[in-house]
Formats: sequence, structure tokens, C-alpha cells
Amino acid sequence: MEKDVSEPDPSCLRNGAGGVLYGEFTDSQNDSLRYSVSLSESALTIQRISSSPGRTRVVFNLTDCVGCRAHRAPDSGDVGAYFTAYFYPFKRRWMSAGVARQRVEQCFRVALVQDPIANLQEAERWARAIRDASVLQAPRRAGAVYAEVRRPCRVMILVNPNSGRGQALQLFSGHVQTMLTEASVPYKLVITEAKNHARELVRKVDLTQWDALVILSGDGLLFEVINGLMDREDWQQAIQTPLGILPGGSGNALAASVHHYSQAPPAWNEELLLSCGFMLCKGLVGSMDLVSVHLSSRQRLFSFLSIAWGFVADVDVESEKYRHVGPIRFLMGTLVRLATLRVYQGRLAYLPVDETSKIQKGNSSPIKTSVETQSDGNTKALLLDSLLPSLDEPVPESWTVVKEEDFVLVLAIYQSHLAEDLWAAPGALPDDGAIHLFYVVAGISRPALLRLFLAMEKGGHLDCGCPYLVYEKVKAFRLEPLTPQGMIAVDGETVEYGPLQAQVHPGIARLISG
Repeated sequence: MEKDVSEPDPSCLRNGAGGVLYGEFTDSQNDSLRYSVSLSESALTIQRISSSPGRTRVVFNLTDCVGCRAHRAPDSGDVGAYFTAYFYPFKRRWMSAGVARQRVEQCFRVALVQDPIANLQEAERWARAIRDASVLQAPRRAGAVYAEVRRPCRVMILVNPNSGRGQALQLFSGHVQTMLTEASVPYKLVITEAKNHARELVRKVDLTQWDALVILSGDGLLFEVINGLMDREDWQQAIQTPLGILPGGSGNALAASVHHYSQAPPAWNEELLLSCGFMLCKGLVGSMDLVSVHLSSRQRLFSFLSIAWGFVADVDVESEKYRHVGPIRFLMGTLVRLATLRVYQGRLAYLPVDETSKIQKGNSSPIKTSVETQSDGNTKALLLDSLLPSLDEPVPESWTVVKEEDFVLVLAIYQSHLAEDLWAAPGALPDDGAIHLFYVVAGISRPALLRLFLAMEKGGHLDCGCPYLVYEKVKAFRLEPLTPQGMIAVDGETVEYGPLQAQVHPGIARLISG
């Protein structure tokens, strides 16, 4: 190919004007195909070099890049070296409408000289430059305050092999493992063996060895991890460990919420897994609210997702028998429960969010603690629930007491989604300092209740004008069931049935998200 003598040879140019890096390389599979490659602060531009007009030019946004690796040629007789960049851009789905993240690999052969070491050094220079630039171009949600997971980060991945349809390990080996390798993320895979295995593990593990804890399962395993962290003597530091979620269950509410917060188009199944894996590789960390839940037995739990009583709890727990069918289990459970719709008697009270003093997103309030003397004489700092009276005391006058006592459901949620296809709290953010409280009172018909849940798929249930549905943003609430039989679910896990109360603690945990 002839070159314009007025232009410098791009293969020899280290840094161009404005910090742009140039190079000419061949195709990894075909030496007769040559490409001009340029790297700017925000994009990798690839242009085929050809004598014919109409060059093919492709631009990859570094926001979509998870990593780049340099390596020697597989053939020891080949003096060339290679660098491969990995992108997950939004592309049109092949079989349906809309877009989703899809994997794209770009590999180039570097053979500028006959010295294989020099070629490898050049390939490594390009790989490092692409990695460094892509870190600075991580996608960020407007208004959110982020930190970054240390690079290279050390990740513990906890997998429940029985979650969902029992495919979590296959999902890891088929998708997640590849992405972590591409992003040069070292990890340790831990397969949980029984209920509360994860809780006991994180309660005792040396967290200084890990930069993030990642759960590949349903929401129940993260519930264990959070409560294990809060069980620790050093819980104030432990709960600051970045937490990641990869969907491997049948509900996958937090994974769907994290995807939603990234402002990406809706995704399900393996597309949702790729989206959450992509955010894990990019390593942005934001704050997440936790809710302290007090049960009548004086047990305290910490919740990241929801508290449900009545219809929602019944569906969640009873549909476990359909878990082998995946997320559709909730639809099946809903139809079964609609056929025998129950009404529950109880008392509900709450402390509304003061709109004039809401916590700014991304800024957590100071953690308030109290000191407890333990049986061994040592003291331990405890998270103080300053808004909650004792369960055997009346609620303060500043609380709102609901007049109705006949309910179809009560749902307190603090993420946007209750399941992959249930956008329950359209206005929720992970760090908005609010519990989004919904309740449906008795009198609603079965068709009207079904319409609400169908509208919830797209977050439209609040626009249905249903007079039986009430929505409030609150900082704390108390629920006292009067019906003797029923179920209460916290983050999808059944807890003891009886009075409970809860308070939000803004921004005390950290979540890997977009």
C-alpha cells in the first residue's frame, strides 16, 4: 500500500495530538487484511486499509469495554504478538425487537519487527492503554456518587447450585467466567452447601483479602451474606465491602433493579446476566440502603429488598414448588392465589418521609450506634434504630395510623423490582433513603387485582387509578397481623409470623451497579 509521504507512519507514532494512539496491524486470522487502529480517550476506532474507496470504519465506545489482553502467538515460530479487546455494546437482538448487550471481540496481530519480544511489548502497551482508557469511561448514572473497586480486584463469588432451576454453575462457566477472564478479575468460587452456609462464612472470613463479595444466585443468598456481615464485631467496616449480584435464581429482583438503575433497556434471563456481569467488570460502586427489621421474638434482621405480608408473601412462598420453571413461577403462583383470594386483618402504621428533609442521593447519613455489653464482658457497637419504639409500646404521634384493618396485601420495598418482570416501585433508587410502602385493602375484585399485577410488569400499576391501592414513601413502619394464620417474607425468605417493625438506614451498604 502506498502512503502519503506528508503523513507520519502511524505504526511508529507513539502518541498523536490530543493523546490519540495510532497503529497499523493485521487481522488475527488473515495477514492480508490490514487495519488502522486509533485509540482516543473515549473510543477505539478501527478502519480497514484498502486501495478501493469506501473504507470500512467501526467505532467502539470504551464505555462498553471490559478489558484487553496481550498474548504471544500460539505458534512458537510466529514472531508476532496479539492484543484482544472485549466489548459488550448494545446491539439489536437477532430474534426479537429491542437491543441488549452482546459480546464483541476485536483481535489484532502485531508484527512491526522481527523481534517477538518487541512485538509483545507493543501489544502489551496497546492492551494497557485500552484498559486504562476504558476504566475512565465506565457508564455512570446521573446524580449518583460512585467509588471504584480496586483494580485488579479480588472477588469472592458465592454460588448456590440449587437456586432457580439449578443452573447457577452452568451460568457461571458459560458466561461469568469468560467475562472475568476478559476483565482480568481474579476470583475464588465458593459453592454453598446448606442454608446459612454463606452467612457463617462471611461472618468469619478475613475481609481484608477481598475487594468485593459477589452472589450468583437468587436474592436469598444475598440476604444471608448481608446478615452475616452485620453479625460481625467489625460490622461497620464489613458492611462497606462492595456487594455484587449476578442473577442465578428464579426471582432475581436485585439483579433486575441494578440493571434498571443503569438506565439500560429491559433484559431477562441470560441478557440480564450479561448486563450484571458487565457492571461487575466495570467495577463502579454506589451506596445502598438497608432496612432493620424487628420481629416479635426480639430477633433483628437486615433487609435489602422487601417485606411482604398477605397476597405477595403467599405467592412468593407458595410458588417455590414451581421454581423449576424459572421466573414464570410467580405468574403461576399469582393465578393460583387469585382463585382463593384471602383477606387479612391487621394494623398498619408508618412514619412518612419528610419531603423537606430527604437525604440527597449518594450521601449517607452518619451511622448512629449504641453500645451493648455482652456476656463475656466485652462491648459491641450496635446499629441504633432511633425511629422505632419498642414493639410493645404505641407508635409516636408523628406516625400515621391506617384506619383500615382488612388487607389483601402489604408490601414494603426499597428496590425498583420485586422480580425480573415486576417493576414494583418505579421511583425507587438503591440509596434514596425511603421505604416504598404499598398496601391493598379489602374489597378489590380478582380481575382488578390481576390488572394491577399485569400493569406492574411495566411499572404502570400506580396509573391504574385503583381506589384500593395505597402508596406511601416512609422511613419506618409497623405491621401487626391479627389474622392468626399467614406468612411474612423478608427478601423472599419466610420469617416468624407476628408483629414486626422496620426502619431504613440510608446508604450504609455498598452495591456494585451502573
